[in-house]
Amino acid sequence: MRIYDIIDKKRHAFSLTDEEINFVITSYMKGESKDYQISALLMAICINSMDESETNALTRAMVNSGEVLDLSPLGNTTVDKHSTGGIGDKTTLIVAPIASSLGCTVAKMSGRGLGFTGGTVDKLESINSFKTELSIDEFFEQAKDIGIVVIGQSADLTPADKKLYALRDVTATIDSIPLIASSIMSKKIASGSKSIILDVKFGSGAFMKTSEDAEKLAEAMIKIGKDFGRNVTAVITDMNAPLGTCVGNALEVWEAIEVLSGRGEENLVKLCKTVSACMVSSALNLDYNTAQKMVSDAIYSGKALDKFYEWIEKQGGDVSKIKDSSLLLNAKFKREIYAKESGYIYRIDAQKIGTASMILGAGRTKKEDNIDHLAGIILSKSVGNYVQRGDALATMYTSNEDLLDDASLVFEEAISYSEDAPKKSELIYKIIK
Repeated sequence: MRIYDIIDKKRHAFSLTDEEINFVITSYMKGESKDYQISALLMAICINSMDESETNALTRAMVNSGEVLDLSPLGNTTVDKHSTGGIGDKTTLIVAPIASSLGCTVAKMSGRGLGFTGGTVDKLESINSFKTELSIDEFFEQAKDIGIVVIGQSADLTPADKKLYALRDVTATIDSIPLIASSIMSKKIASGSKSIILDVKFGSGAFMKTSEDAEKLAEAMIKIGKDFGRNVTAVITDMNAPLGTCVGNALEVWEAIEVLSGRGEENLVKLCKTVSACMVSSALNLDYNTAQKMVSDAIYSGKALDKFYEWIEKQGGDVSKIKDSSLLLNAKFKREIYAKESGYIYRIDAQKIGTASMILGAGRTKKEDNIDHLAGIILSKSVGNYVQRGDALATMYTSNEDLLDDASLVFEEAISYSEDAPKKSELIYKIIK
């Protein structure tokens, strides 16, 4: 086979065979196919797409390019959760201990963030002494012992996906549903869990901008999962406004504790209960309504919060430092942001809120950038609230006072006002199995 012929075939919109796709991945990992050749193939895929068979073959080739975790020694209750990303998305910190407290095994590898805020690993590292790197033996031992462990993603997991993603990121080939679906699902399948719950977001603060595209992506990922023998459920959710009230790292840990304590912002609580119920229903083979009731009981009895603290302590985190909220909301510099006019808050642009939080230091623009774990934004108002000119809208947190002016300007651009109350949109658009 020649990579040239495969590029030409896809350029003319023909389907590639399993053997051709395996050849592409194998030759690229060996260095025999060059970046410029793979970039050309990725562009051809973006233009002409891939069918279900091709997408499955690409997923399988990426799974087989590296280590595959066998979680079968942990039984059939293993469940993983993935979000396609969003502003203020701290759901893993909440749903993982809820599901674990109800008998599921959450043995999960998560990533760092590149963009508006940190990923799950960055949020966990805002907890003093928390260890995000464990050996495989320690990973399995903790999963067996307490039913929950979350660590940084292994470099040996789907290395082909990492190489392809790096190319897609710089060649305008990110926006392809088959490429997105195979990228996400290759990591989830290689991670080994029997059940997979997908939180697929759409809107200004998400990669997929419309509910229709989010649904197409969800259906593609569900098909892949089923072909690999996994139980997959997708929750389609709105990300036109930030999720919850906090955007940052330590700030989001604080908000996660609020939800697990039976408090928290309405939409965030609703989403976490829904995702948790899907995890419990799928992993324990229960009907959804039963799982919903179990999730509520776990939160309001304190069972889920106890599991959260047990998990943090087991991975070396200083629980005393997160039980004192003042230590998580302790950035050196703070600034209140006030409403510029009176009226209903018609829109809070999630993407601009994310940009403001990144300016404050909560995210990174390059992999090597350091994150200010205490930086971020706490919103005081939400879409639909009526405000008077001068009312507090948010508080900004940072360790660098010089960043506040630029972040404030971006934040103010995110807020739209109206004389009339906006129509309330539903956070959860659809659940697909």
